[in-house]
Amino acid sequence: MTASARRTVRCAIYTRVSTESGLDQDFNSLDAQYDAAQAYIRSQAHAGWTLVRARYDDGGFSGGSTDRPALPCSSSSTTFEHTGSMSLSSTKSIG
Repeated sequence: MTASARRTVRCAIYTRVSTESGLDQDFNSLDAQYDAAQAYIRSQAHAGWTLVRARYDDGGFSGGSTDRPALPCSSSSTTFEHTGSMSLSSTKSIG
């Protein structure tokens, strides 16, 4: 695909951690998840991926719940409604 035919894919990053433990640190699990996802999105620049600078972080929200206040496409947020096509990148922390 040529650069002129390449479609731009706007990517947002959503991070979540189950507990509030450590969130007051200068660098925490949400930051690590964001950095990893940001690096991946940048590695896909050749495919037209570009990072949306807004951060969507949910610290202290259990995976057993569907309560995701920071998730951009949740019913409580209209972030994606008027911005066109956008992808959401998330990582799953292991360990």
